[in-house]
Amino acid sequence: MRERTIIARDRQGRPPGAAGIGTVYFSDSPNSDTEREPVKSSSALLLAAALAIGAVSCRTGAPPQTYSQKVVILGFDGMDPELTKQWMDAGQLPNLAKLAAEGGFYRLGTSHNPESPTSWASFATGSNAGKHNIYDFLVRDVKTYMPDLGIVRKSPPEFLFNYVPIKMPEISSIRGGTSFWVTAGRQGVRSSLLTVPITFPPEAVENGELLAGLPLPDIRGTIGTFYYFATDLSRYEEGNTEMGGILKRLVMDKGVARTELVGPPNPVVKAQQRAILARGPALSDADKAALADLTAREDIRLPITVHWNRPERRATIEIDGKSVSLAEGEWSKWVTLEFRVNFLVRLHGMVQLFLVRADKELQLYISPVNWRPDKPPVPISYPESFSSQINDRLGFFRTLGWAEATWPLNEDRLDEKAFMDDLYRAFDDRAQVALHRIDAKQWDLLVAVSESTDRVQHMMWRYLDKTHPMYNEAEAAKYGDSILRVYRRVDQFVAEVREHLPPGTQLIVMSDHGFHSFRHAVNLNTWLVNEGFLAIKGQRTEMKGMNEMFLGSGQFWENVDWSRTKAYAMGLGQVYINLKGREGNGAVDPAEYKAVVDDLAARLMGMTDPRNGARIISNVYKRDEIYSGPFIGNAPDLQTGMMDGYRVSWQTTLGGSPPGEIVYANARKWSGDHCGFDYKTIPGLLITNRKIEAPDPTVMDIGPTVLKYFGVPIPKEMDGKPLF
Repeated sequence: MRERTIIARDRQGRPPGAAGIGTVYFSDSPNSDTEREPVKSSSALLLAAALAIGAVSCRTGAPPQTYSQKVVILGFDGMDPELTKQWMDAGQLPNLAKLAAEGGFYRLGTSHNPESPTSWASFATGSNAGKHNIYDFLVRDVKTYMPDLGIVRKSPPEFLFNYVPIKMPEISSIRGGTSFWVTAGRQGVRSSLLTVPITFPPEAVENGELLAGLPLPDIRGTIGTFYYFATDLSRYEEGNTEMGGILKRLVMDKGVARTELVGPPNPVVKAQQRAILARGPALSDADKAALADLTAREDIRLPITVHWNRPERRATIEIDGKSVSLAEGEWSKWVTLEFRVNFLVRLHGMVQLFLVRADKELQLYISPVNWRPDKPPVPISYPESFSSQINDRLGFFRTLGWAEATWPLNEDRLDEKAFMDDLYRAFDDRAQVALHRIDAKQWDLLVAVSESTDRVQHMMWRYLDKTHPMYNEAEAAKYGDSILRVYRRVDQFVAEVREHLPPGTQLIVMSDHGFHSFRHAVNLNTWLVNEGFLAIKGQRTEMKGMNEMFLGSGQFWENVDWSRTKAYAMGLGQVYINLKGREGNGAVDPAEYKAVVDDLAARLMGMTDPRNGARIISNVYKRDEIYSGPFIGNAPDLQTGMMDGYRVSWQTTLGGSPPGEIVYANARKWSGDHCGFDYKTIPGLLITNRKIEAPDPTVMDIGPTVLKYFGVPIPKEMDGKPLF
């Protein structure tokens, strides 16, 4: 695998401390002798330390060639083939129906774990996860069992005098394989890649341009920390939510409240914390006091003042020198923010504010802090200037990989109308960027992905399923067509794209997977405890939140007795054997591995819903039967494939084993899903203006198809096959 690693040196190879704070260089490896392309300033240097994410650059290979062929791939995450076909036949999606009539409509096989990161990585590399190493959103540390976002690897920075960085973190994408657009670019194919998932940190694309997508984080380094301020919050509700929000109570004094926005962790403070913790578990009283002081100021915070005009149902919000006046139910434009790490370093972000309520109570929502596309703390595009060039032409646009407000809706801090209004803007952001680059005509291959189709189905599937615990007839009358309306936007966008394309362009519309209803949550670790595979000592673990994982402050698995544990679950349907020699506290001898796997797989297949005896597991897939390649050692030992209606619980995702029922009704608005279901039952879709020749197409086949279309040799590492 070619890792993408941040290093910091001057042009003589010296660390920044040797030459003053200055330039950050990105290289393919810490010892690379290739020419390095500089990144702006110490701002990038220190936030890279804070967020532990980076990028690369390097140009070699063939110059652009002259190709008469043109290919455009429009990806719509999670767009379901059954819904699409139903609405095409009903005349609701005329432009997709027209495209299918010119070529064909097909169900597109997804990855064995039908999650977006896994499937889009298979799309990019044309290979199974054993060759690209992305099995789930999360990856576990085999020594500590800690979950982490499974796309990047990082090591912490070091600072001189708690101020000057002397060692940068080494930060790399864990995705292996080679993207088909990189292979094409080496042969002179010009490409434009726009917000394709699993393209952050951005990779170098010869003869191409790339605007990164998921997992591009917010300013706090998370998938999307939102903020909610309200007068009717109790002090017991304040703090971090399970889904990654920060709630703060507003206390009014003569119509004015003062609060704060929690920004990025300060990398200098985090380094000081690590230095104290490295002294060992038996800390002195002075060390404990110092650690408590550092914890209290580990985040950079911006003061906020809220002025409430209750008679007019308005509020004026003052933040970072800006004053924003909003009426109840009104969204602001983008508001730019600056976070000061120290005298030399500024981190730039932007937010949108929404005044939820301003009558008897005041409720204010603030979006996750997106990186400014014109001043990102680390590069979010290739070339580095590409995101700023788009911003100069179009104005501010969302940079956060997870661009839609699913988390606040799931926590009941936004309602359905606000969520849909925000989602339409997210869709339009992606659409305008795609049309802008199509019109630039600097491409032979263009790939653009929108994920709004996925997000609306996650949150609104309950209105399509009358058996869902969260189905509400009155709400369904208002929002029951939400998914259809987004599909119509897709249909209209496809028509608009076609108007802008050169004649003869090969157009592919596709999705990475479909959708199922998520009616029942399954505490898989609780089942493992009951079956004797996971051993607990003392009390069961407390509820875990996503911020604990993203910010590294969580204490996971603290009550597990690893000496008696044979298996554990983490992520969306993955089960791991606690294997000696691999896991930090392995208990299963390698000679017993096959017997434990076989026994566990058989028992999982017999797992039933205690409430009604219904079957929960459709299939259990063993690692060596579905994966092959250099990264197979990182694969889960078992991948469960659940029946329609059942999905692992949120706590199981984070490794929790809460007491109580194994299966319980899903009472959250997150009501549709694809993760952890049997991949055979949840394909994506493929619509093209050209018939395909190969049967049973999969996401791994798109890359080889494009390469063959341009006459580029298909690498032998690819598992996919050309479709035409």
